[in-house]
Parts: sequence; structure tokens; C-alpha cells
Amino acid sequence: MFTTQLSEEQQMIRDMARDFAKNEIAPHAEQWEKDGWLGDEAIAQMGELGLLGMTVPDTEGGSFIDYVSYALAVEEIAVGDAAMSTMMSVHSSVCCGTLLKSGNEEQKKQWLADMCAGKVIGSFCLTEPQAGSDASALKCRATLENGEWVLNGSKQFVTNGKRAGLAIIFAVTDPELGKKGISAFLVPTDNPGYIVSRVEHKLGIKASDTCAITLENCRIPEANLLGERGKGLAIALANLENGRIGIAAQSVGIARAAFETALKYANERTQFNKPLIQHQSIANMLAEMHTQIEAARLLVLNAASLKDRGIPSLSQASQAKLFASEMCEKVCSMAIQIHGGYGFLEDYAVQRYYRDARITQIYEGTSEVQKIVIARGLQDYHA
Repeated sequence: MFTTQLSEEQQMIRDMARDFAKNEIAPHAEQWEKDGWLGDEAIAQMGELGLLGMTVPDTEGGSFIDYVSYALAVEEIAVGDAAMSTMMSVHSSVCCGTLLKSGNEEQKKQWLADMCAGKVIGSFCLTEPQAGSDASALKCRATLENGEWVLNGSKQFVTNGKRAGLAIIFAVTDPELGKKGISAFLVPTDNPGYIVSRVEHKLGIKASDTCAITLENCRIPEANLLGERGKGLAIALANLENGRIGIAAQSVGIARAAFETALKYANERTQFNKPLIQHQSIANMLAEMHTQIEAARLLVLNAASLKDRGIPSLSQASQAKLFASEMCEKVCSMAIQIHGGYGFLEDYAVQRYYRDARITQIYEGTSEVQKIVIARGLQDYHA
């Protein structure tokens, strides 16, 4: 278990992200939700601060320190706005991280520095209408014609699908090989064959653009193949730790925002001639919320610290994501309960936190998938 204290540098990064989220994100979160679009200026500022290159080393244009720092920063951004932390996590974990790990030198030179600076945001196009958790069941096809790859098919639930300047797209190149016939591609989204066919209307994280994408004779150079032909599924699965640590950290941040709002309300709201927090039932709820958040954060930091030490941590990342996401919904529900009827009104932020929380149990692997991963790890368990 993660037990060490944060270094001075890690604390500085956390505090910088906290100040930025408090001053430049949280005040705009409600309006961004109404607009269905994150603030472009705030994203540009995140790039300038290094918040969008935290999984990439400085030699490639990034600001990587360690994964503990990254998890701390995602949590703080999520306190300010869950939708912004979704953009940050997907862009950093599965887009920048995948390009860093699987891209060749030319591909990294072309894209990574601009992605880390926030000039280009990434999207990760794996899921299809018929293929969610079963990533091997893809139907999107890529054929090689006269030195170009031609992509046709559709993708679903693509985070940053409209905002992205670069999409990492997975498609079948050799159908007779099954899951070994899937490859990955780098597709600039200004390509006329990349079509945003729908921006989804969602329960929560509404300011994050989640899109259905159609690929219609989308032609890209042969050099835009990412990694080796037929290694697409392995590439897609290679950054599961990063993605799950990111969403687990986001879950802690959303829960913390709900807890802090409920705590403030409980200190200010009076019932039966005393503040709510002086009623034992309310105090007990707040104590449980705080404890659950602290426990979830330790699981997140444990997984991140193992990754920093080069120790395989897929099971720990899945444990963190499972516990933190389940905790997040419970804490946000309790925050509404503490607010009573007011918690059900759009005038109060706790209802937004509750709506935002629900997706954390679904994307980057459902809770059910996390349990499968954790159970598999038990085959090699040693006390």
C-alpha cells in the first residue's frame, strides 16, 4: 500500500492544479455544461501550465514528473469540473500515452509536442456501436490501396470527438486473423473522411464532447499506421493502467467536490436551532464520505506509485478504478441527501456532481470488467 509522503515537487504540482481549478475552471463549469462545450481558453492555459503533457517526458515536449503527480493533478481538475478532467484524462492517458509508447520517431515528432502544449487534443476511437467491452469485435475496416490506408466504419462514445485534432483509430486490416487482424492508425480530424455524425446528449459531463464518428473513405498515408500491422488490440490494451488511474483519480475529485459542498452546507444550514453538522446523523454521513474519499485516494496513489517504480499494476489500477467510481456515486448521493430538497434543484451543484459521477463506473472499463481483471490477478496472489 502507498504510505510515503508526497515530495515537495508533487505537492507543488497538486497545489498549482488546485489553484487553477478553483480560479479558472470551477467558476465556469455551470456555464460550460449549459453550452455543451469546454472553455477553449482554459484548455489553452492547461497546455501552457503543462497539465496536458503530464504522461510525456520533456524530451518529447511533455512535462512528466511521475504518475503520482499526474493522478493528483487529475483529481484537482475534477474538483473544478468533471468534464474538464475527462478531456484531460483521455487526452493524456490513452492518446498521448499510446502515441508515446507505440509511435515511431517521425510520428512522435509530428504530434506529441503540440498535444502536450494543448494545441492539438487527442481522441481515442476504439468503441463501436456493437463493440464496447469486447474490443476484439470491431467491424471498422482499413484497406491498403496505392500507398494509402482507406478507413470505413463507425465509432461510438468518442471523448473529444469534435474537439480533437488527432484521432487514434482502431480498424480491422486482416479479418481472417480475428483479434490479431486489428491495427491502429493516426488520423488528422480535418480529413474529409472523418465525420462527426452526432454529438451525444448525456446525463452528465455534458461539456465534454462525446461523439459518434463515421469514417467514410477516410484516406491517410501508409505511414500513419501506428505500431505494427495486426498489433492494434495490444496497443489499445497497453495503456489500461494509465486510463484507469486517471478515471479513478477523477472519481476522487468529483466525490471531493460533492463532499466539500455538503460540508459547507451542513455548517451553514440550521435545523432545530443548530447547524446540520451538529446533528449526529448528518455528522456520521460526512464522516463516512470523508473516510471513503481518503481510502479511494490511497488506492489511486498506490497504483500510480507502483507504475512509477515499473511494477505491473493493472490489478491495482482496476481496484482503484472500481472502488473510487463506486464510492463516487455513493458520496454524491449522500451530498444530495444532506442538502435535502435543495439538492434536487439545478440551482445547487450537488445534482451536477451526482450526474457526472455515474459515468465513472462505465467508461475505461465497467465495474464488471474491473472485477474480472482483479479476479484474474488473484490466480497469482501471494499474501
